[in-house]
Amino acid sequence: MMRIRWTGAALGCGLAAWIGAGGVAAQPAPSPPGPTSPAPSDPAFGAAKAAFEALPEAERKAIQDALVWTGDYNSVVTGTFGKRTFDAIVAYQRRAKLNPGGVLDAKAQAGLQAAAQRAREAVKFAVATDPKTGVRIGVPERLLTKRDVNPNGGTRWQSVDEKITLDTRAIPPGETDLAALYERNLAIQTPGRQVTYKVLRPDFFVIGGEAPTGKFYIRYASGPAGLRGFSLGYDKTLKDFDRTVVAIANSFAPFPEAAPVVAAGPATPPRPASLIASGIAVAPRRVLTTAGVEGCPDLRVAQAKARVVKADKAKGLALLEWEEARTPGPLALQASSQAGGEDLVVLSFSGPEPSLVATTAEAVSGGLDAPLQPGASGGAAFARSGALVGLVGALPATPRMVAGVVPPMAHPMIAAEAVASFLTDNGVALPAAAESEAQRSAGEIASTMGAAVLPIGCAR
Repeated sequence: MMRIRWTGAALGCGLAAWIGAGGVAAQPAPSPPGPTSPAPSDPAFGAAKAAFEALPEAERKAIQDALVWTGDYNSVVTGTFGKRTFDAIVAYQRRAKLNPGGVLDAKAQAGLQAAAQRAREAVKFAVATDPKTGVRIGVPERLLTKRDVNPNGGTRWQSVDEKITLDTRAIPPGETDLAALYERNLAIQTPGRQVTYKVLRPDFFVIGGEAPTGKFYIRYASGPAGLRGFSLGYDKTLKDFDRTVVAIANSFAPFPEAAPVVAAGPATPPRPASLIASGIAVAPRRVLTTAGVEGCPDLRVAQAKARVVKADKAKGLALLEWEEARTPGPLALQASSQAGGEDLVVLSFSGPEPSLVATTAEAVSGGLDAPLQPGASGGAAFARSGALVGLVGALPATPRMVAGVVPPMAHPMIAAEAVASFLTDNGVALPAAAESEAQRSAGEIASTMGAAVLPIGCAR
């Protein structure tokens, strides 16, 4: 399938979706369907829609956001399924040489997320609140290395060659209104400037267009704190920057400090959950981890409510039930080597804002040797074939550190045999791994199995 890059009016239509201050979105002009794009009544579309809508909202939005970064989706990230989402999934599947049916299984989702993360990291995309204006916006920090105050008092991010400029602006109440600012931006007269998309609503406006050598996008929203917005200009010749523009537009929150409207009674913010372990999805709504988590009064898996189904301290394992139904992916068990020396990869979560970490390890007698971080208890240990050989046992809450770094050291591992016995006792069966001589890299294992590994937290 040919990959289409946006130019001119097509870019304006795609960016027009990000006008939803207050959750309202304009309908951009539809693109003519390609020869393989089915109508919404097509059975393939219906099956893809049903599979997508069965996922939790956070997972649906994550898929759309990832498709932005792979360059396949140029619309707003809402978590709802439509023709744009279907076509984006199919485009990604074709390029990744997957079955282009519009349904992403756990393995395909992991591959998609890995590809998106590489694209984010390539530009060092970070979302933060701008102290000058109060807006929340994503910035490709690797590209926009220059930062200063712009003539309007907001923040200016700019590339070294000045081919990209991102400006924020805040206008206090009473200085002007949204309609007047909209007309003022439309009336700008520069040689060759052409507006390709414009929309004005009671609480926001968007203007997009191009000049002889560049493109521009302007968005403002109104609220009790006045008007807030941003403008972005960039050179037409920049390769693959359009996807970053879409990501910036998706990240924009003009009034992030605004309290949500509550129908009745004051809102009680959820208690934050601190990372206490990692786990792996072994069946829909079932997550396996190490024993010890049963002492938490408010257990969370990936921030969703969870409860302990069964804990066996003798085996050192606990089976959890959580609110989401993530499938385990291509998970198979392989007996661990008794002699040791096997090369392993441990997938676990670490950090105050937990992120997935792939750590190389060596199997040793009764465990493994690796520089594991706090939160790795219950992490999944994989052979280089991709088969699960065990779970990291309970680790000390305060690890030994050398010069502020956790060094490689021996840790307990709950072997595949104990895992299989515990799961069988609780009605969960995992297949035995077939013999394989294929050796995968840590990145390949993380891409294939990363979606099945989950952070486990406790809100106290």
